[in-house]
Amino acid sequence: MRKSLFGVFFLVFCSFAIAQQAMNNDAVVKMVKAGLSDDLIITTINASPGTYDVSADGIIALKAAGVDDKVVAAIVAKAAGPAAPPAASAPAPAASGRPPGIDDVGAYYKDKNGAWIALMPEVVNFKTGGVMKSIASAGIVKGDINGHIQGREAKLKLTFPVVLAVYVPEGTDITEYQLLHLRPNSDSREFRSVTGGVMHVSGGVKRDLIDYQPEKLAPRVYEITLDPSLGRGEYGLLPPGAFGSSNMGSSGKIYSMSIVE
Repeated sequence: MRKSLFGVFFLVFCSFAIAQQAMNNDAVVKMVKAGLSDDLIITTINASPGTYDVSADGIIALKAAGVDDKVVAAIVAKAAGPAAPPAASAPAPAASGRPPGIDDVGAYYKDKNGAWIALMPEVVNFKTGGVMKSIASAGIVKGDINGHIQGREAKLKLTFPVVLAVYVPEGTDITEYQLLHLRPNSDSREFRSVTGGVMHVSGGVKRDLIDYQPEKLAPRVYEITLDPSLGRGEYGLLPPGAFGSSNMGSSGKIYSMSIVE
């Protein structure tokens, strides 16, 4: 009984000692000659680094040394290495045809990795021409509005190229969105716009409006690329309906950004 136990411990010790070394054809033959089981040899092959000769001559030599076919098969598999992972592919468009990440009505910007990130709107306060004498004297005519946003700069900082996407509500046209140059003051940003959308632009209100050419990406989704010639500064995208119909002051939302270079 003691002899049998000693023999088992000896075989396990031999297997452990061999596994600590880089395995090769000769090491496998030694394990076979030592009387280790095929299952134990295969486990050692799989768990240990090794360099094997799996050429026709190498395999014939293993067979001549008494190595079982399934051990030879384990050697060939180990020499082949792990299967290469599948090549990464670009995310597939959603079933709706919209680019991944654009899943709700709103505005988005494309980050440096090409992912679409939602733009968070800011509150904009409006005053219409004719409400206050000071506004009227500044040259704002009836139908024009003055927009006022708290803070000298937007929290979002972008660099060229700046690519935006707009997912418009049902029944809304992309041309109803106004791309605006925001003018910083000591503690705010301001712009002049119109209440009737860009199709009703007239007079000095064009001062802060920026022309853009939208490209349709999917139903109700449009891409807008900002020309680097615009330069650094504060910009905003004003959605339609942001301004109320009252002649008194009102508030709405604007998607703003600070282009730093």
